Amino acid sequence: MSRRSLVAVGAVALLTITGCSGGNSGGNNSSSSDSLVIDTAFTIETADPGHNYDPTGNMLAKALYETLVDFEGSDVSTPVPGLASWEQNDEATEFTFTLEGDRVFSDGTPIEAKDVVFSLQRIQGMAEAKPNFLLAGVTIEEVDDKTIKFTTETPLLQLPAILANPSLGIVNSDVVIENGGTTDGSDTAQAFLDGESAGSGPFVLDTLDLSSQIVLTKSDEYDGDEESAYDRVVLRNVSESATQLANLKGGDTMVAMDLNGDQVASLGDDLNVDSVPSGQTIFLLLNQSAETAGELANVKLAEAIRYALDYDALLELAGTGAVQATGVIPPGFEGALDAGVEQDLDRTKAALSEAGYTGQTLKLQFPNDYPAGGVEFTPLAERVQAQLEDAGIAVELAPAPFATELDAYVNGTEGFGLWFWGPDYADSANFLPFGPGLKVGLRSGWTAEANPEIAALAADAASATDPDERTAAFTAFAEAMQVDGPFVPLIVPGRNIATAGDVSGAVYNSVWEIDIAEIAPAG
Repeated sequence: MSRRSLVAVGAVALLTITGCSGGNSGGNNSSSSDSLVIDTAFTIETADPGHNYDPTGNMLAKALYETLVDFEGSDVSTPVPGLASWEQNDEATEFTFTLEGDRVFSDGTPIEAKDVVFSLQRIQGMAEAKPNFLLAGVTIEEVDDKTIKFTTETPLLQLPAILANPSLGIVNSDVVIENGGTTDGSDTAQAFLDGESAGSGPFVLDTLDLSSQIVLTKSDEYDGDEESAYDRVVLRNVSESATQLANLKGGDTMVAMDLNGDQVASLGDDLNVDSVPSGQTIFLLLNQSAETAGELANVKLAEAIRYALDYDALLELAGTGAVQATGVIPPGFEGALDAGVEQDLDRTKAALSEAGYTGQTLKLQFPNDYPAGGVEFTPLAERVQAQLEDAGIAVELAPAPFATELDAYVNGTEGFGLWFWGPDYADSANFLPFGPGLKVGLRSGWTAEANPEIAALAADAASATDPDERTAAFTAFAEAMQVDGPFVPLIVPGRNIATAGDVSGAVYNSVWEIDIAEIAPAG
C-alpha cells in the first residue's frame, strides 16, 4: 500500500447564526498576559464533538479534542497526520491508521485504538447526531492497540480530509462510557461532555454557557505540538460586528471573529487582520421543473443571466477578502476553474433568443435576514435585478425571512433563487451535489435525465482513485456546469479575523475557524 496525499481545500459550510450580545462578560480583558479573550457570534449547541456541527462548536472541539488527521495553519489543501499516520490501497477503499507516539488524554491515560473506534462508532450509532453522515458507508475496526482499519463501500479518496473534522475528535472511551456513552444509539453522554471535556487537546473545558461565554484552561497533560501560550481562554458571544470592533479597538478583546469587509478596511495600523476568501459560494439558481417554473424552465436562461452580470460591480458589495466565484467549485479547491465568466451582452441576447424568452418576469426569491459571509442579500439582489433589467430580463424581487425561504429552497419550489452553499469538509466532492439528479441539482428541478453527460462527469469525479485523474474529473465537471448548468455562481465571500497588535497566529481555517492554541503574543 502507498500513502497518498489528498488534494483538498475548503470549508465547512459555514452558516452564521447570530447570538446574544457579549460586551465585557466575565470581566476579562486583553491586559492579562495569561488570558486570551475572543469575541465571536456563537453558532454552537453543545461541547460534545459527536453532536457538534457548527462553526463555534468546531473551534471549541478543535481546542478540546484531537483528530486522526490535521491540517497545517490555514492550508487545507493537503491533510497531514494528527494523532495518526495512514496508508491506503490503490482503490481508495481501505485505509490503515497508526497512532503515533505515546499520546495521552487530559487525565493522563494513553490514547489507544479502542478510543478511536469507540469515538467514531459512537457517532455512527447516533442517527440524530449532526456529523453522522460523514461516516456513512465506512466500517471501522481495531487491529491492535495502535492500529485502526477503515473500509469503505465505494472509493473514498477524501476520507483523510473528512477525518480532520473536529466533530470526529477522539474521546477517552473509558470516561465517556462511564458517563453514558454507547455505540448502539442509546448514548446519553452529551450532558456529561457539556460540563467536562474528555479529550487530548491543548485545553480542557472549564465552564460552558451557550448564551454568553465559554472558558477553557490549559491542559496540564497535553503532550502534542500545539501547546498554548495562554493559560486561560474566554470565548464571548458578541453577535454584533460593530460591538466586536468597539471591543477590539478599546482593548476589551484580543480577537474579533466576525468583522465585515468595510470594517476591516478601516482598521488602524495598531490592529491586524487576516482576510481571505471563505469556503462559501453565493449563487443564483434557475429551476428546470416545468411544474415550478413553467415556460421559464429553460437552462438557456441561466446562460443568458450568467453573461448579463457585471461581476466586479457585484463584488463591490462583498468587501475585503471576497472574490468572484469561478464556478460551482470555488477558487482554491481541487478542479476549480482559473477564471470566472465575464459580462458578454451579445451572448446574453443570443441565449435569450434560444430560450424563447419574450419578456416574462422572473421572480427572484431570497432570504433577507441572513447574510452569508457578511454579504447582505437584499442589496445584492437589487443590483442583480438592475443589471438583468439593463440586459432586457425583467426581474421582480421576492424577499422572505430565512426560515420561510429555506423550505422553498430545500423543497425545490423556487423558480429563481439567490442562495449560498458551503462544504461539509475540505474536499471538492462537496460540490458534486450541484450535478443533475443530486441534492442541489434537484432543488433546481434538474434531474439526471436532463443532462446525462454532466451526471456522468459527477459520477466519474466521485469514484476517481488516481489523484491526477480525480483533478481532471472535477475540472471537467466544473467546466460543463458553467456551460450547461442551471446555476450562476456569483461571489465567494471573504472571511475577516481581526486581532490586537500584540497578538499573532489568529489565522482563518475553513474547517475550524481558528486554531486557538496557535494564537500567541506577538514577537
